Amino acid sequence: MNDKCSKYETIFTFRSDEELKDHIKSCPDCEEIHSKMEKVSKLIQEVKPFYMKKQKNTLKFRAACVLLFLIVGGSTIGLISTNTDISDTIMYGTTLSAEDLGFPVDSYGLISVE
Repeated sequence: MNDKCSKYETIFTFRSDEELKDHIKSCPDCEEIHSKMEKVSKLIQEVKPFYMKKQKNTLKFRAACVLLFLIVGGSTIGLISTNTDISDTIMYGTTLSAEDLGFPVDSYGLISVE
C-alpha cells in the first residue's frame, strides 16, 4: 500500500515552522505539497501589486462618480431654484403668471398699480 501523508495541513496550521520543516525533510508527500504551496504563494505575491493598483483605481473611479453626481445635481438644483419658470413648469405643469398668483393685472399681463 502506498498511503499518502495527510499531516501537512495540520502541521502547517497548528505547529511551528521548525516542526513543519523537520516533517517536510522526512516526508516526500508533504515536501511535494509544500513546493506547490510555495509556488502558489510566489504567484500571489507577484500579482498582489496589480490587484492593489486595480483596487485603488476602482476607489478613485467611485470618488470621481460621486463628485460628478454632486456637481451636476447641485448645479441642477441651483438652476431650478433660481429660475421660477422651470420650477413652476415642474410643479404645476405650466408657467404661472401674475394673474394666476392673484395679483391685479392689466390687459398686457403686467401688474397694475393704482
